[in-house]
Amino acid sequence: MKRSLFAFVLIACVWLKVGPVTFADDAWQAGVAATVITPQTSMWMSGYASRTKPSEGTIHDLWAKALVLQDPQGHKALLITLDLVGIDRATSQAICERLSKTHGLKRAAIALSTSHTHSGPVVGKNLLTMYALDEENHQKIVEYTAFLEESVAKVTADAFASLAPAIVQHGSGQAEFAVNRRNNREPDVPMLREAGQLVGPVDHDVPVLVVKSPAGQLRAILFEYACHATVLSGMNWCGDWPGFAQLEIERRHPGAIAMFMAGCGADQNPLPRRTVELAENYGAQIANSVDRTLAGQLATVSGKLSTAYREIDLALDTLPTREQAESDLKSDNVYIARRAAHLLKQLAGDGHLSQTYPYPVQLWRLGNELQITILGGEVVVDFAVRLKSELPGKSNWIGGYCNDVMAYIPSARVLKEGGYEGETAMIYYGLPAKWSPDVEEHIVRTVKELAEASAKSQ
Repeated sequence: MKRSLFAFVLIACVWLKVGPVTFADDAWQAGVAATVITPQTSMWMSGYASRTKPSEGTIHDLWAKALVLQDPQGHKALLITLDLVGIDRATSQAICERLSKTHGLKRAAIALSTSHTHSGPVVGKNLLTMYALDEENHQKIVEYTAFLEESVAKVTADAFASLAPAIVQHGSGQAEFAVNRRNNREPDVPMLREAGQLVGPVDHDVPVLVVKSPAGQLRAILFEYACHATVLSGMNWCGDWPGFAQLEIERRHPGAIAMFMAGCGADQNPLPRRTVELAENYGAQIANSVDRTLAGQLATVSGKLSTAYREIDLALDTLPTREQAESDLKSDNVYIARRAAHLLKQLAGDGHLSQTYPYPVQLWRLGNELQITILGGEVVVDFAVRLKSELPGKSNWIGGYCNDVMAYIPSARVLKEGGYEGETAMIYYGLPAKWSPDVEEHIVRTVKELAEASAKSQ
């Protein structure tokens, strides 16, 4: 009896010292890695039509980061975060096909997320009609895109190589520097904020996903926020406020890799803006929010990982005729003329313009509560507000700028109001027309269908 009691006390002491034991067949696993993707030569920057020359320097490096998650049943998901304004469909497909073959992943298990920094390089054909490029500068874009694909392959291999048992947790904080730019004039924002009179829908949540070793050491910190990365507009490479946020989080938590997923911030700006100091300040605000979340009660992910991906035929409004395109080719607006040239090239090759675009909708479910919706394009905040209220579950992330950044994605309200996000931005993206009135309902309906199927699979 004494020997049995001694054994019990010994086991209890070990348990108290190291914490509860996670059995192998119940354990999640994770791997994380990072690599620099800063262009090694001066080349054209993306994001602003006003730029008329290549880059001039670097404020801080741009990064590609990879996070692999694996549930106890062996289901995997791979998130790649990129300090880029966006990627085009062809580049996304090339990357995903390569990763799928190399690592045995289904398309649904791969998500490519861009930060939308406006201080990164042009990639592939993303926003290509925005710029007047000679052959030399165009070739640099081709070469950088190939370099990016290689870099993503490398960082993914490194993340898989680091796959190990992990504790995966999540929580959420707040940050308030994002302002609805459609409803508040930029010069008025300091006064309106001081008076508490800012208007328009916003999403100030800062959801956080944390990966720890079984011993509790931080390995990865993924955070999201719905706001444009447009503090800076200079000629130097920089991750803008999301880049500064990642650097600050990593400074505060040595050994951890910080990763950023952009939310539905297409109509949200960081205001005021225009200085490096402001970008650093907004990054610090996010880091403070993350630290408050880490210090609070985090929910631990358990159960099953499920992933779903669907491309829907998202309808465009009335398409221009060949005659309209030929007329636009003579426009005094150089961007309209460039788009017309692009459309006429399509007409010459295909004989028609497509009435729909293959829009990517993706959804990941981590355990019983955490659901991450992953949308393509520059998605306005109305989608986040609506989906968070209508989707089941306690924790819903709504991400944008993922997989293919082909255009702005307006809600029915923004589409009806028009303006840049509702219509004219399509010119810079090279699409022939604004979206059809069904754009919001089609996307929301698809997300709900994927969420319902995902819930049944648990």
